[in-house]
Amino acid sequence: MLETNLKLLTAAYGPSGREERVRTMLTRLAEPLCKELRTDALGNLIAFRPGSSGKKLMLCAHMDQIGLMVTDIDEKGFLRVARVGGVNPVLAIARRVAFANGLLGTVYFDARKKKPGEAQVEDLFIDIGAQGREEAAAQVSIGDVAVFYSPLTLQGSRATGGALDNRVGCAVALSALTLPCPHDLYVVFSAQEEVGTRGAGPAAYGIGPDLAIALDVTPTGDCPKAPRSVIALGKGPALKLLDGSVVVSAPVRRRMEEAAAAAGIPYQREVLTAGGTDTGVISRTGGGIPAGCISIPCRYIHSPVETCDLKDAEGAVKWLGAILEEEL
Repeated sequence: MLETNLKLLTAAYGPSGREERVRTMLTRLAEPLCKELRTDALGNLIAFRPGSSGKKLMLCAHMDQIGLMVTDIDEKGFLRVARVGGVNPVLAIARRVAFANGLLGTVYFDARKKKPGEAQVEDLFIDIGAQGREEAAAQVSIGDVAVFYSPLTLQGSRATGGALDNRVGCAVALSALTLPCPHDLYVVFSAQEEVGTRGAGPAAYGIGPDLAIALDVTPTGDCPKAPRSVIALGKGPALKLLDGSVVVSAPVRRRMEEAAAAAGIPYQREVLTAGGTDTGVISRTGGGIPAGCISIPCRYIHSPVETCDLKDAEGAVKWLGAILEEEL
């Protein structure tokens, strides 16, 4: 189930603010697993399954991906762009991208001014093969967004492609909807995380959960010249302790540790000195919400070749199973 859902979700176009196709796919996949599905004003998709304990448990996985928005079309038909989310210009050069209408293009840079390693986003352009502004404008409009065109591939348990950040978290959340839970279970597929964690807060405010668990990816330190980190592929999902947006509270951390120990689930411990996830904004919502995060190790985040190990994602599902059955 997880592998099949991941293939479907990574194939869906869905940059920040344009998540409609991902939401449609998630609706199709979640509908048989829950009692109610709704989309809120921010574009979050919220799946609800009632329980009997009188408590509320919220899971949250963002469904958007990074991209490049068209800002100008020059006289030769090349598209100038701005980033939507954390696009690294160097990693975007010489990559294929796709627009919502299926049009493919190639990202390159103004080589007269810079070397590839010095390129900034304002040096980038997309070549869609047009022979002038008029031809290009017939296919693309200002404000259209391109995403990396990088279909998912599998080698053993290793998955590589674009949008694993965070469609792998969405696939894990979908699997959680099949697990027993005595509480009212809300699974939020949040919008616009990549541009400032904008969707999760309003969703959490509307739900008011007794506990929230976010699902997202985290960088690894297991490849050459990677930043120092103990996180590695294939060694299990990670317990978030710290990132740039949150210090996970001791009670939530202990609850998650105890659930993993009771279920015999191996896990890693994540200390991320920069960046953030929906965990931070959820924890600061209303009068404060107890919030934690299960992180799935991922190499080469925000690139067309993001790489995860499906065994880590499967471990995250088992971990959620243990948490869902706990008293709140």
